[in-house]
Amino acid sequence: MITRRTLLAAAPAAAALPASAQEAYPSRPIRIVIAYPPGGSTDVLGRALAQRLSELWNGASVVVENRPGGGAIVGTQAVAQAAPDGYTLALGNNQTHASNQAMARSLPYHAVDSFAPVARLASVHHALVVPANHPARTLAELVAKGTNGGKVTYASSSVGSASHVIAESLARRFRMDATHVPYRGGAQATTDTVAGVVDYFISTWPQVVALVRDGKLRALAIGAPQRLAEAPDVPTFDEAGAPGVSVDAWFGIWAPAGTPAPIVARLSEGFLAIVAEPAMGERLRGLGFAAAPLGPVPFAAFQRAEVARWQQLVELTGIRME
Repeated sequence: MITRRTLLAAAPAAAALPASAQEAYPSRPIRIVIAYPPGGSTDVLGRALAQRLSELWNGASVVVENRPGGGAIVGTQAVAQAAPDGYTLALGNNQTHASNQAMARSLPYHAVDSFAPVARLASVHHALVVPANHPARTLAELVAKGTNGGKVTYASSSVGSASHVIAESLARRFRMDATHVPYRGGAQATTDTVAGVVDYFISTWPQVVALVRDGKLRALAIGAPQRLAEAPDVPTFDEAGAPGVSVDAWFGIWAPAGTPAPIVARLSEGFLAIVAEPAMGERLRGLGFAAAPLGPVPFAAFQRAEVARWQQLVELTGIRME
């Protein structure tokens, strides 16, 4: 349980914010930029957070702005180059602020140094899904379809995304003849998987959970340490015969580097308070997320470790963003 003491420890500078500064910020709309199209996991989370922060801050205007493109680079760059005044924030994830840094040959910003970490907020598992009418009913059957002369296709939310890296790692492990079909975001990748355009998609669980429940997709495995209570029939990757496939996606808030520490602290306390609320926790679980709160300092350390981990995955898979 996250206590008031935990929140204050996560953002200790909030107590030092002068009363006049607290009243002055925010005095105009706050933009939460999401580097993906509407409908994906990051977008769903962002809209829930924006609505609640507005309520928590007595009707302050908090708006979501989708700026997709370039493998999530376009929207992320927009925040990196924005004025460091607390009015432009990035809701990003392991791709925008870790794997892109490891995979891109060059970026117009640095995923760590160009930002001020505000808070890590949530995490999700990845699941391998196939169309409901797909002949493979288990991971072993899918692997069999892609080996011994057979071929399969898989979708990803973009080149270099976690969905791409996990699927490619899986294909290499089992020596599958698998063709990558990249999309501009998880929403369209999910739509085409439902339609049977591709054989499978390794998606974040929130992206596909409702479709699995409705019988429009079949989940063959999930990257969790144990089966989920809301999906007891879906085996873990370990149980399905692919141990170690458990790369979680995580989500956080960043401001541009140079944003005043008192503003970062106030934002951090606000967002951490939201994910600590029982009602929000229940809402997140219903959407397939788990609260994973970290304040600015531990979040910064976590992010640097994630960049290093993705650099190792790049060496393993050879995946690069041109």
